[in-house]
Amino acid sequence: MDQVAKKPNGVAAYVAVTAAYWAFMLTDGALRMLVLLHFHSLGFSPVQLAYLFLLYELAGIVTNLSAGWIAARFGLTSTLYAGLSLQIVALLALAQLDPTWGLTASVVFVMAVQGLSGVAKDLSKMSAKSAVKVLAPKGQGGLFKWVAILTGSKNAVKGLGFLLGAGLLALAGFVPAVLGMAGVLAIVLVAVALRMPPGLPTGKKDAKFKEVISKDRNINWLSFARVFLFGARDVWFVVGIPVYFYAVLSDGSEEGNRLAFFTIGSFMAVWTILYGFVQSAAPRILRAKTRPESEIIQAARNWAAMLLIVPLILAGLVWAAGAPALWLTISLILGLLIFGALFAINSSLHSYLILAFSKGDRVTMDVGFYYMANAAGRLLGTLLSGLSYQLGGIVLCLLVAALMLGISAMGAGKLRSHGGE
Repeated sequence: MDQVAKKPNGVAAYVAVTAAYWAFMLTDGALRMLVLLHFHSLGFSPVQLAYLFLLYELAGIVTNLSAGWIAARFGLTSTLYAGLSLQIVALLALAQLDPTWGLTASVVFVMAVQGLSGVAKDLSKMSAKSAVKVLAPKGQGGLFKWVAILTGSKNAVKGLGFLLGAGLLALAGFVPAVLGMAGVLAIVLVAVALRMPPGLPTGKKDAKFKEVISKDRNINWLSFARVFLFGARDVWFVVGIPVYFYAVLSDGSEEGNRLAFFTIGSFMAVWTILYGFVQSAAPRILRAKTRPESEIIQAARNWAAMLLIVPLILAGLVWAAGAPALWLTISLILGLLIFGALFAINSSLHSYLILAFSKGDRVTMDVGFYYMANAAGRLLGTLLSGLSYQLGGIVLCLLVAALMLGISAMGAGKLRSHGGE
């Protein structure tokens, strides 16, 4: 793979990639909230809402499996520009949704557009995360710090996107919102393409697709743990909690819907922003600069086990309450914010370890394989979110989350440092 340009260019390339990734994730968060709340207000059931996001997550599995090879073959800027371009196309397509279409036609169309958006998201994510490995300082703790900054800031921006999406839906409506976001993202794409400095690998012609599948034991177990970590989040995050809060907060009137939209959007935004801030602080919280790899691996096991406790406690509270109540809503909000902070530590540990385990000459393929597992977890969590809420309400969503966290902790327990243990 081509050598990275001198450090000033490398840093400038990192800044440009991060800015483009921020712009993308702002629209990604807003679009998710727009679709969820708009179609729930039209009467879609929890399972039907989950269907809208299934192709989005399924597309992520396929995209990540191939995106690593595409980036290795054609370069990271190619995949970054492709991701931004496809998101613009998806936003423009969604604006063509006709309210006179039947339920089946609407679901199929939105699923297809969401699938395209899923491809766009994972092309952009793989490009940004791989760039960190290539451009980060080589000193102790440098990689973890740069990973944490990129991932944490991205999630804070996505949280703002949730709030933006809910606000745009309430104030401007669905079609003006998606058209406006498409226009802004197009401006960002042109600006980044014109100003992208050198510093990123341009690809190598002999990269083979079969090399995407990792043979590294640690990468495979970490990917396994990642599937169930993100499944455990999305099983309550995607459908369960938004629909539960909507049922509690809205009386069905236009004013009630508007209040519910802003409240749900605000909660999702605060949760994701908190998650992002904790991710950014993870290297300091974990004292990563002074700890060997073996201790960081042990931390991944311990923090996964700690996270498991939170959904179990919250499920018990909901079961004991028996019916929605103000104290229960407050308890869920506070409990899920604690979940978000602990989840951020777990996610940061995983994001650092995948880059630490990856070899420099195949980083895009290792990262692509790992984020394929990430997308598989989101797909599983999305499907189970709709099914669990429909079958057992928010209690079942939280119990399924706890089960998946137990499996994730088991996977993290299989990791070994390069020097053995």
